[in-house]
Amino acid sequence: MRDEVVAVRHLYVVLVEGRDALRASLDADGIATGIHYLTPLHLTPAYAHLGYVRGDFPVAEAMAPRLLNLPMFPELADEQIDYVAERLRVHAAAP
Repeated sequence: MRDEVVAVRHLYVVLVEGRDALRASLDADGIATGIHYLTPLHLTPAYAHLGYVRGDFPVAEAMAPRLLNLPMFPELADEQIDYVAERLRVHAAAP
């Protein structure tokens, strides 16, 4: 990589159980989250011409409802990162 080139990461995706409940709880804590690729790509209209059906990519299909994007952007302060991590720990420990 050239010296003047800096890598940029734009998504911080985690795999969780109970994604929708966690997302609602984080939202209540003031933490915005996102979901990319709600539907596995092979099941979207854009790829219908390839002929894939449900079951062709079982791992992608199993992961799709468990993926959650956490906040990630250059201006995210260390205190904000700590807050997100702390709230995730609290939610993970909840029954």
